[in-house]
Amino acid sequence: MNEKSSTVSGGSLSKDGEKGDIGFDIRQTRTESIGDMIEMVDTTHGQFHRSFTPHQIHVISLGSNIGSGLFIGTGAALAAAGPGNMVIAYLLVCSCVWAVLQTLSEMTIAFPTSGNYIDYADRWVDPALAFGAGFAEWLGWTAIVAAEASFFNILIQFWAGGDFPKAASLTIFVVVTCAIFTMPNTVFAWFEYFTSLIKIGLFMLIVFVSLAIVCGAGPKGYVHDGSTWTDLPAFKNGFSGFGRAALLATWAVGDQIFIGIMGGEAQNPRFSMGHATKLVPYRVVFVYMACVIFITVLVRSDNDQLLGGSGVTASPFVLSIQSVGIPYVSSILNAGIMCGILAISAESIYLSSRILRTMALQKLVPVWIAEVDRRGRPVRSLVITCLSAVVLTYINLSAGGIVALNWLISITSASYFINWMIVAFTSWRFHKVLAAQDDKLFSDLYAWRSTMWPLAPVWLMSICTILLISCIYVGAKPPGASHTTANNFFQYTIGIILIFSLTAAYKLVFRTPWRDPKTADLVTGRRKLTPEDMEQLDAYYRLPGWRRFLTYVKLW
Repeated sequence: MNEKSSTVSGGSLSKDGEKGDIGFDIRQTRTESIGDMIEMVDTTHGQFHRSFTPHQIHVISLGSNIGSGLFIGTGAALAAAGPGNMVIAYLLVCSCVWAVLQTLSEMTIAFPTSGNYIDYADRWVDPALAFGAGFAEWLGWTAIVAAEASFFNILIQFWAGGDFPKAASLTIFVVVTCAIFTMPNTVFAWFEYFTSLIKIGLFMLIVFVSLAIVCGAGPKGYVHDGSTWTDLPAFKNGFSGFGRAALLATWAVGDQIFIGIMGGEAQNPRFSMGHATKLVPYRVVFVYMACVIFITVLVRSDNDQLLGGSGVTASPFVLSIQSVGIPYVSSILNAGIMCGILAISAESIYLSSRILRTMALQKLVPVWIAEVDRRGRPVRSLVITCLSAVVLTYINLSAGGIVALNWLISITSASYFINWMIVAFTSWRFHKVLAAQDDKLFSDLYAWRSTMWPLAPVWLMSICTILLISCIYVGAKPPGASHTTANNFFQYTIGIILIFSLTAAYKLVFRTPWRDPKTADLVTGRRKLTPEDMEQLDAYYRLPGWRRFLTYVKLW
């Protein structure tokens, strides 16, 4: 990863941008390699505001993806796969976080459009692939809202003993989530910032308490010696168990596109994305693997209160605390997890609405959806996304709770790893376009390039192939089932079927062109560093190494 290129000296930037044709904001910059380059952003339907500061993105990236998938979903993975399969599955999926961000960031930093990789798939590959990617991303993240609502209800019932009306808990959840977006974007930014701080504190509490319980803390405590690995099968249900755990890990870890979308609206995408790309993979691996290992040591895989069991569902961390009789902490965890769930839900609405607007700007869906108001909010795509999320949420009332949740998780998991494959392929095409047009993008001052490219996209494509095989295999042979049914098969493969069939249909109906590398767009949305960006980066690289390291861990 080349955070600072020394091949180009000087690197002076142009004066303030000037207005071009109606509907476009055109800014000129100078580069020694390709002459005059313009950053051209369509403002016909309104324009996003750069509402996120680098510090907010840093803290949000620290706390992102810490939610129900980590606190509750890990219980389902343990119950289906056993501790051995679970550790391997989560480690492989966590490695994809590094690969996704390495692959995506070099495109996002040069072209920080809010629609991110959907825009890149359109301009460098094929509009049909962009439609498929956009639909998958929108559907996956919208389904997450409904899944988080189910988990919110689980947490409420933990306190209420199962007596609180499910419809009431779902209504509270959707009202709070949607209300955030009636306010300016800065409110959302600060909401995500403070809930990320809560999630970080919650994780630190979990690590401290879990370590204490392993060592025998609590009125009923005892030293945990790893018997959960030896008394029960470590690799429960074989490859089927591994596949189920891997799909749950994919859903829990998330696709990291959220960081790229935020980077598109950051004040300094080069600094924010470069920083997040280094920080997030280490954070995800540490957070998830630490929690997974603690869970496998503290909780037996046959506990009937794990998600999908016969008892009242609870977080495996809450179960471990209750088992040793430590008072009050379980309720603190429950409250903190609720905050994390609300934050993930808000992230999902935010991301889905941006994805839908990008598809409208690219005329993949009706263009009227792209309208942005004076506060920088994509109001129409927000309304469509919120309504869709509400409908999916209330489906939980008509279908069996765990059945509906499994369908939602399957749709989201499939959308994630399919889009990871699209990101990997788009990266290869991006480099091919740069070579065909002899574009010296990576020679610019402070240019950012993926480490040892194409290692990241190749690794990403390889792991995603395993995930695709796992999805089909688990659909054909669900963990613990003596035989498969059509319902089980479609439960795990519905996301794949929807995404591939709609993409193929779009290609056939609209006969979209395969982009020619020699003429593919390397101009629209390209952002050159401003004098303020340069000043910030210069100041950062003047710091000694230990001071730069501290910028990755500070929370103030």
